[in-house]
Amino acid sequence: MIDREQVRKVAHLARLELTPEEEEQFTVQLNGILDYFEQLSELDTSKVKPTARAIDLSNVMRSDDLEPFTNLESILASAPDRDGEFFKVPKILSEE
Repeated sequence: MIDREQVRKVAHLARLELTPEEEEQFTVQLNGILDYFEQLSELDTSKVKPTARAIDLSNVMRSDDLEPFTNLESILASAPDRDGEFFKVPKILSEE
């Protein structure tokens, strides 16, 4: 069981300022959570296979096909600076 002093200590470590009402509320809530875990620990899980999630999931991915983009002007229109068919960017490498 968790008491109010432990709730105060955890709140202090988390840099939280709790009112006395919040301390009481969290004490009750945390004890409820621990009671639930106590109930869960009574279950026989020896025949349950460990898993990362309760249901099977798989990613749905589309194929990554290379396709030419024919509307070059629409891309270059949003460029802050351009030189013909190219984006113009600031030089970042020195010649040293």
